[in-house]
Amino acid sequence: MQHSEWSMMMSSFLLVSAILVLASIAIGLVRILYSRQAADCMMAAQLVGSGGIAVLLLVAVATETAPTGDVALMLALLAAFASVAFVGGMRGTGSKAAEGADK
Repeated sequence: MQHSEWSMMMSSFLLVSAILVLASIAIGLVRILYSRQAADCMMAAQLVGSGGIAVLLLVAVATETAPTGDVALMLALLAAFASVAFVGGMRGTGSKAAEGADK
């Protein structure tokens, strides 16, 4: 098997893998988004974030485009900040509610 054939097969495999990850994200989102709880909505956002990062990295390797990998890393950074902001907001909400219950 020549190098170009191997490269073409690997690119095809990676793109099919990216499509499967997208399908699993869609299936997971349908299940998570039916809930009305804030934590479930945050889980949906994390699912989209981590799945989107995986898809972008697979596409970046398959198409040999470095900027796509850079976009994936930026999404990873934003997803981490979103999680921290969500947890900080939940702690702030809980402590205010506890203070109001004491009075």
